[in-house]
Amino acid sequence: MLLCCLVWVCSAQAEVSDLVGGSINAERLVNAAQEPSNWLTHGLNYAEDRHSPLQKITPDNVANLGLAWYFDTNTTRGLEASPLVIDGVMYSTTSWSQVFAHNAVTGELLWHYDPQVPKAWGVNACCDVVNRGVAAWGDKVFVGTLDGRLVALDRHRGEVVWDVLTIDRARPYTITGAPRAVNGKIIIGNGGAEYGVRGYVGAYDAETGEQVWRFYTVPGDPKQPYESPTMEMAAKTWTGNRYWKVGGGGTVWDSMAYDAELNLLYVGVGNGSPWNRWVRSPDGGDNLFLSSILALNAETGEYVWHYQTTPADTWDFTATQHIILAELEIQGERRKVLMQAPKNGFFYLLDRTSGELLSADNYVPVTWASEVDMATGRPVLTDEADHFQQEQTTAPAAFGGHNWQPMAFNQQTGLVYIPAIEASQPFSTDPAFEFKPGSEWNLGQANPLGKAGAVADLPAPLLLGVMKNLMRGKLIAWDPVAGEERWRVEHPTVWNGGLLSTSSDLVFQGTGDRRLVAYRASTGERLWEVETGTGVVAPPVTYEVDGEQYIAVLAGWGGVGGLSLPQTLASNGTSRLLVYKLGGTATHPVEPIVLSLAEAPPAATGTPEQVTAGSDLFAEHCLRCHGMNVGSGGVVQDLRYINNATHQIFNQIVLEGVYSGLGMVSFAHVLDAEQADNIHHYLIEQANLTWQAQNASGWWHEFTQWLYEQTGLALGSLMAP
Repeated sequence: MLLCCLVWVCSAQAEVSDLVGGSINAERLVNAAQEPSNWLTHGLNYAEDRHSPLQKITPDNVANLGLAWYFDTNTTRGLEASPLVIDGVMYSTTSWSQVFAHNAVTGELLWHYDPQVPKAWGVNACCDVVNRGVAAWGDKVFVGTLDGRLVALDRHRGEVVWDVLTIDRARPYTITGAPRAVNGKIIIGNGGAEYGVRGYVGAYDAETGEQVWRFYTVPGDPKQPYESPTMEMAAKTWTGNRYWKVGGGGTVWDSMAYDAELNLLYVGVGNGSPWNRWVRSPDGGDNLFLSSILALNAETGEYVWHYQTTPADTWDFTATQHIILAELEIQGERRKVLMQAPKNGFFYLLDRTSGELLSADNYVPVTWASEVDMATGRPVLTDEADHFQQEQTTAPAAFGGHNWQPMAFNQQTGLVYIPAIEASQPFSTDPAFEFKPGSEWNLGQANPLGKAGAVADLPAPLLLGVMKNLMRGKLIAWDPVAGEERWRVEHPTVWNGGLLSTSSDLVFQGTGDRRLVAYRASTGERLWEVETGTGVVAPPVTYEVDGEQYIAVLAGWGGVGGLSLPQTLASNGTSRLLVYKLGGTATHPVEPIVLSLAEAPPAATGTPEQVTAGSDLFAEHCLRCHGMNVGSGGVVQDLRYINNATHQIFNQIVLEGVYSGLGMVSFAHVLDAEQADNIHHYLIEQANLTWQAQNASGWWHEFTQWLYEQTGLALGSLMAP
């Protein structure tokens, strides 16, 4: 069933009240396991284990899964949300913080809400204009918007109940994470550390939108009174006199979990601002609470305990990755534990009552630390940790051993399923760093993206080989008690989706090469897969209506990996909500990915020096959105393929912001006309190489066609001999 309408569907209003059941309250959320037909909160339950008790879909019949219905979201940007399903209604979000409500059985659109985020605000989003979902409480659903608002919507009709601003708009804050609902309060954090902000997490009254509490994760201006004794304590771990001017970072942009018995809210804290610790805190210090797991009193927001996974982080090793709560037997004793696989490459097991470290084992190759000392809880640094004096290539890369994509924990197999990445990256220090306000990353590195620009300029066959050696995507089944891997799946792409586990011994994951796959949870045996039409980064969810189990996933390529990584082309610009059931017979079109130049580009007139300068500037200012090798994989414009009319107004776009209404703002605050011209010279050279390869003949043409079919690399990224 094709549902393309993105406006209010008036005819559905009478049916909405029939579908929406009882109000969401503390009892329902605490006992979410007793409602396996629903998906009531972001991670399925407060433990955020993403393990469903549903068993109608099994290893024996999963091959019979077929499409029940789908919905075209009419966006070309990334989709990362976990839909909620409440009493037969599905609530999902898409890019630009839009919210949709569907009949979970038929796919009928019930209502749609667009918060009208200014497109120019998207330049403040380091990692795409994504949104990870809504929270539900009472008869409302709540969404955080990219431009920093928290909005309450009537879940029967989609009408705005209240709308509050949670940020200082003078700073480049964003919200991409899903709110959480706890005891009548809606919890939300924010992002923006790459650009320069001070992180915090806050609670808002679900009925009125009034702020109940706010917890800052890093200290502010030392000339001002500290907000609490906790901030005074944290300030002692910072040095220098300018970190607070940049902001300090520490944004809470994703993970949370809640223990109702302990009344503890657990939040993951992000990276520093700037990244580089020698720039941020030049005389040392751990820089609390960067890259930390915090336990807060959920009623008051007061500090209870913390564990810092990466003291004095200097690699963007955030601890904002998925947090899972469980009870495990550790050395013969039943323990209430918290589990996390943050970016730094170690899998942590903590006692969630006290924050005591129980174990820390690397789940991907790690070179910055040899181990985590169990006596002190601190990593033991290697020589590769210090990139102050010289550049160091370090693993994991800034993408992390695990990024935002959620894990899942199966209580029956005892395994945590991790969407992992094996990667390394050069890190360096910029001794002349100065804070750049506005839409610029403030990382404190000599080249903000390391050697990415140089790597990106390699001929595509060599680039493909380099990236396959430097970056690999994996699904790892991890035994948290033994601290070791049980099985793994090697993916052909680096950037892949989050996980769903079910009690029927199944685990589901979407992939960057446009598939949704089901594996046997105990062994990793692949049992079923389907073509999704676009790369998947969101996690699947499952629910049941009238005795029939469904699997749903948002398929929409994007996020930071989708924007920048030179992997298989994963998107043709189509993003969809896909819902499967046993015996489903619906179909959706799978459009081909075609990139070609309709006309010869302008002649390449730039000198080698201009092209090289343009390549470096592109890596610094443009690569994070337009991608390595000038190719974004379909998320935003591949600049090799802009038409000649666009070439004619290139400087007007870059310096005057004539496309700011579409999200491409002016960069005149960091680029002058000569620098913009050099970027243009570089792009024109790349476009001409594309044109030559596109029109190649003979054996070279056959080879490029074959390579495109095998890898998805566009013909234009190849250099003809």
